[in-house]
Amino acid sequence: MSRQWRLWLVTIALVILPVCSFAQSDYPNRPITIIVPTPPGGTLDLITRLASEKLRDLLGQPIVLEYKPGAGLNIGAAYVARATPDGYTLLSAPQLTYNADLLSAKLSYDPRTLEPVTVMVGYPNVVVARPNLPANSFAELLAYARQHPDELTYASQGTGQISHLTFEMLKLMANIKLRHVPYRGSAPAITDILGNQVDLLADNQLSTSSYIAAGKMKLLAVTGKERLPAYPNVPTVAEFVPSFVSDTWLAIGTPRGTPQEIRSKLATAIAEALRMPDVRAKLMEAHAGIVASTPERMAEIVRESRERWAPVVSAAGIRLE
Repeated sequence: MSRQWRLWLVTIALVILPVCSFAQSDYPNRPITIIVPTPPGGTLDLITRLASEKLRDLLGQPIVLEYKPGAGLNIGAAYVARATPDGYTLLSAPQLTYNADLLSAKLSYDPRTLEPVTVMVGYPNVVVARPNLPANSFAELLAYARQHPDELTYASQGTGQISHLTFEMLKLMANIKLRHVPYRGSAPAITDILGNQVDLLADNQLSTSSYIAAGKMKLLAVTGKERLPAYPNVPTVAEFVPSFVSDTWLAIGTPRGTPQEIRSKLATAIAEALRMPDVRAKLMEAHAGIVASTPERMAEIVRESRERWAPVVSAAGIRLE
């Protein structure tokens, strides 16, 4: 390369670098769109909306929620994965979206290319049973399942969803046999639990608490690392099956190549929004615990989730077509 060309390249770099730096430090200077890959009205929508309402003031720009449901959350995720990595198109999604390739080899995008911003909140799932199930505790459930292999059924929100994975993990770690009955979402699964059509369900506390309080469901266990303050006498699954954990977390991601400076700024603003007293109070009502992680910690959480679920998916042969 001639000396003249080298001088031209250096000159161009000196011109471009300050412009890029300014563009990042000036962020955001126009509306930000958050893609929600579920229909409006669910837990993900609630949490995202709570944060976005505060972000408008914290970042000084409108925050637009755009819903792109379908294909097991992958339509919205694929849209974000292909978006310009400038911090103006974000994805709000549960943890399985960030490891969707574990369940399907036919994705139109690679979920591992999504850059981490922050895990907003997390919550454990609960194991509930139909009202007249002949087991009144988790210990009795395990004993009954071992005495009656393949007799008990468990409902799920769909193949590859959290109840499916939770019970497949339980089958693997507790050496029991259960039959899977998939539904399309929590609502029909809950309806059939209430109607004694299926035996068991794993779902979040928000979806089940009113039925538990009314005595329409039996609460047998919680699936997090610790007992829940709302149910101090209800054991964790891990008290019977060591190392068992099944939780749900909701996170914000961006397309590959989004600058670290932008992702860190977003994470800081979202953490501030989630910790505001009125938002914190509403999150408590939704039984969600604030995580508000850094991008670096989110990357670790995604990796931990992958390591937890990959053996379960493989052992159960779960694949989405």
